[in-house]
Amino acid sequence: MPASGLFAGKTWRVSPSAFPLDAATVEFLARLGPRLHKFLQAANLLYRKSWQGRAPAWIAEWLDLGKPRELVELARSAAVKNDLPTIIRPDLILADGGFALSEIDSVPGGVGLTAWLNETYAALGEPVVGGATGMTAAARRHFPAGSVVISAEAADYRPEMEWLYGARRVRAAERYTFSGEPVYRFFECFDWRNLPSLSASYSPTVRMDPPLKPFLEEKLWLALFWLRPLREFWRQELGDRYWRDLQAIIPPSWVVEPTELPPSAVLPGLEVQSWREVAAFSQKERALVLKVSGFSPLAWGSRGVTMGFDVSGEEWRAAVARALAEFAESPRIMQRFVKGRMVEHPFWDEAARALTVLPGRARLCPYYFVEDGQAVLKGVLVTITPADKKIIHGMSDAIIVPAAGAGVG
Repeated sequence: MPASGLFAGKTWRVSPSAFPLDAATVEFLARLGPRLHKFLQAANLLYRKSWQGRAPAWIAEWLDLGKPRELVELARSAAVKNDLPTIIRPDLILADGGFALSEIDSVPGGVGLTAWLNETYAALGEPVVGGATGMTAAARRHFPAGSVVISAEAADYRPEMEWLYGARRVRAAERYTFSGEPVYRFFECFDWRNLPSLSASYSPTVRMDPPLKPFLEEKLWLALFWLRPLREFWRQELGDRYWRDLQAIIPPSWVVEPTELPPSAVLPGLEVQSWREVAAFSQKERALVLKVSGFSPLAWGSRGVTMGFDVSGEEWRAAVARALAEFAESPRIMQRFVKGRMVEHPFWDEAARALTVLPGRARLCPYYFVEDGQAVLKGVLVTITPADKKIIHGMSDAIIVPAAGAGVG
């Protein structure tokens, strides 16, 4: 491990083995990158058409909720019209029969960690996805010069960025002033208000990656993907094949917004007439997850998540009521919960001084780098949590390893 570590103050269980993937799964992950890249292109277009009056106005209005007008105007600048994130990382729950996509992260952590893990496990003879140095080379090629600007909110990730790009290139966002050099943005857009010198000196003509487009950081897109009025837009922009492929992995999702439905209408898939009825669901009916969508410190790191089946009826009713009351400032989405399938993986149990097998559930985070207009798979970070954990994320009793498999390297 690098002397400065990779995640500040974080530990995890260490395994002697990468997480094995069969050739069909590796091929699926490789194909997923272009589909997600196309999805982000379509989302960028739909937002622009909405605020320009060429698509329903409520789309941009929902995506701009809670954001300062200044930031909205910067995101609409002609200088960044077609700019998109060039590193894409989805969170994929390994489920029976495939995957469930819970998020598309365009300011992803774990880039340096995954690069280091790939190098380390490849040196042990593991056929890691992306190859020994594919992730490292892609990251450094992606951002060869300029500053990595990271906020205090994201400081846990600073060590991996220093390992990957060198400590001298990593700068504190709170003290950064734009000077014309390229910037790798490693802070979420909700942090904008906490960065006065940075925000005062920013111009859309400065090359910043990912672009300053808070609307692209919204989980709301997963619910917009399922809205019936937008079906033909998605089919036209994605093409039938990509559209069906994304339908297969994006769980049914809804925007939790307070507009009353007419008496003859229902929430599709939930088959009830109001969110009050959803709030009254029994525990068995609450195989649902409520999430803060975007512009909030609660929208990342598994914060701001309520698992319907894992809370009391009173807590669930309060969470739904809060989502409705705060829609205008901090919208939420609701998703159908998809349970990860059981896997087993060895780890080193330091207390027992022995290898132990952990039964658990896995989340795969493939990293795609957009090169020459194509989203190319360069590595996969796998987090395996104990079976009794409801949310799969990095924690001290989780195993974190790279994925191994033939076909991409």
